[in-house]
Amino acid sequence: MKVGVAGIGLIGGSLARDYKAAGHTVYVYDRTASVEEYAKLAGVADGLLDESTVPECDLIFVALFPTDTIKYMEDIAPIVRKDAVVIDCGGTKREICRAGFALAEKYGYTYVGGHPMAGTQFSGFKNSARHMFKGAPMVIVPPVYDDIQFLQRIKDLLAPAEFGRITVSTAEDHDRTIAFTSQMAHVVSTAYVKSPTAQIHSGLSAGSYQDMTRVARLNEYMWTDLLLENGDNLVRELDFFINSLEDYRDAIADNDAKKLCSLLSEGRKIKEKVDGQYD
Repeated sequence: MKVGVAGIGLIGGSLARDYKAAGHTVYVYDRTASVEEYAKLAGVADGLLDESTVPECDLIFVALFPTDTIKYMEDIAPIVRKDAVVIDCGGTKREICRAGFALAEKYGYTYVGGHPMAGTQFSGFKNSARHMFKGAPMVIVPPVYDDIQFLQRIKDLLAPAEFGRITVSTAEDHDRTIAFTSQMAHVVSTAYVKSPTAQIHSGLSAGSYQDMTRVARLNEYMWTDLLLENGDNLVRELDFFINSLEDYRDAIADNDAKKLCSLLSEGRKIKEKVDGQYD
């Protein structure tokens, strides 16, 4: 199989490594030419993903920033093979999928929205790795939801990445949920470390601090795109979170032990219930 990967940062680079290791021909595109060359020298890429190789590809991953993803798909759409599959790897789905499905219908190939649910706080090809996605969830937004053979074909195409679970979703459901499960964590983490105490915490922090702040080491340009694109869902989650924090703040300020204990107990019970559902 010939596989194209557009955008070989952490996500795209890791996909390229997995597919190359599985014995497939891999072509890459990146906005930075030196990264493309490094991928070739590292043996991860067989060549560049360009106007001569896009038509050869059976599968193309687009792992660019959200706004760049749509522009790139528009650029390559006229030369994608009719029997090829294009899968984006964007962290939001509504706008990208709207454009992706329209382009696929116009030019006759297959497009599937995708979101690999794995990564680290580090970015760039230098931090990409084989097995990044092993055992991790992969969310897909397919053009049809009732075609078992089609969904199996997509699962087979994704097999070299070794995802642990393929979750089928709509773009709307994905964005609504990801505002809570991912985007809120990044906003809260970056807000949390702005306390002046963060500058003097050394020697007085442990796992809780690390868990809360790991994702504050983000790519601010990419995350600005993601957060604004899903702003309606994210603002709703932020409003709920801010109101909840005010309840805790008021209980502590009022020295209201009964209220504070009740709030803490409620949170613990919800966490136990949620964990029990997904064990």
